[in-house]
Amino acid sequence: MKILFISLGCDKNLVDTEDMLGLLQQKGYTFTDDENECEIAVVNTCCFIGDAKEESINTLLEMAELKKTGQLKVLVAAGCLAQRYREEIQQEIPEVDAIVGTTAITQIADAIEQVLAGRTAQMFQEIDALPVTDTGRVLTTGGHYAYLKIAEGCNKRCSYCIIPKVRGSHRSVPMEALLREARELADQGVKELILVAQETTLYGVDLYGEKSLHRLLHALAQIPGIFWIRILYCYPEEITEELIQAIKNEPKVCHYLDIPIQHASDRILRRMGRRTTQTQLREMIGHLREEIPDICLRTTLIAGFPGETQEDHEKLMDFIKEMEFDRLGVFTYSQEEDTPAAEMPDQIPQEQKEAWQQEIMELQQEIAFDKAEDMVGSVLTVMIEGKVADEEVYVARTYRDAPGVDGYLFVNTSASLMTGDLVRVRVTDCNEYDLIGEICHEE
Repeated sequence: MKILFISLGCDKNLVDTEDMLGLLQQKGYTFTDDENECEIAVVNTCCFIGDAKEESINTLLEMAELKKTGQLKVLVAAGCLAQRYREEIQQEIPEVDAIVGTTAITQIADAIEQVLAGRTAQMFQEIDALPVTDTGRVLTTGGHYAYLKIAEGCNKRCSYCIIPKVRGSHRSVPMEALLREARELADQGVKELILVAQETTLYGVDLYGEKSLHRLLHALAQIPGIFWIRILYCYPEEITEELIQAIKNEPKVCHYLDIPIQHASDRILRRMGRRTTQTQLREMIGHLREEIPDICLRTTLIAGFPGETQEDHEKLMDFIKEMEFDRLGVFTYSQEEDTPAAEMPDQIPQEQKEAWQQEIMELQQEIAFDKAEDMVGSVLTVMIEGKVADEEVYVARTYRDAPGVDGYLFVNTSASLMTGDLVRVRVTDCNEYDLIGEICHEE
């Protein structure tokens, strides 16, 4: 029977999808991307913000229509929305045959087999169950890069965030399991590892009694075949000097750091339950740039948090101007039930949230365009992502570009290149966020 997998939400969710694909492949199932061919559909859902929740619900409803035609025999809801709203899914979308929680993904085959045997299935485990390993992951990223989920859950309890309730408390994957998985990925041709977790910076505290991300980086860097290691989701207050030095001195570790700061007004940061002040953020960013001058810094912000004023917004705008982040994304605040922020007074109208979001993005656009122009003339190692159809142009990423969220570098060349190739390129021009270059045959 052919299974259609739809993975929504973040890259951590994508790792879960790849784990489930591996488990089902071992059971003899085959996969399809065509909803007109599938007999089983698994939707790995997200519920982090309102838009993600809506997308998950709409996708389940679309698949439910296929159930009515008789073509689709089994519909499974997995992931965060399934974990959080299992009863509502049962009641509102009765076409869903099985619900699989975030820590029960190893039971995906059992769930499908129960449904095929004529029973509905609900698979849930303790929310703080250990992270899954050794599933024989099936990569969906093209094979030249892969996400390595180093921890699950979060202890921060930011006032706007539902993640601890659907993903549990922070728990690290043992280092030996991660190294084994990384070696297997390298053997499959993976050249770039992207470390992800709800928070990567606290890796190892629960297992080894201290922050151990720097130790993990040193160990991963020893694996033959791995050329780039990229780190996402670093909370600024948890960045250690050992981590900074590992990024600086390990040649395989990209000079790239994703630091979601969310805001820069101290008053809003306190209301969010964040653990940094604007001064501390400024000091950390300054220190990172002093130690690693070519580091690329990405951040994420929230516009329109409850109680935010025009003065708070202006403080954030001033901070963005001063810090000149290389990469920046901004979400409008999403009022998530069962979070402290949802009950706060002074909720901001959606129109105001979107206006502030637009102002931030317009400012960041100016900064990003200037930074792209500054790259012209530089020589960079890039990873080939693919070729532009019918043109002698390849799409590539630099160390400054995480897949799916950052820009590209377009390489003009008649050479024959393969996805995953690493080549040296001289930047000759830029087009807004993206760079343009040509193969560099000499330094």
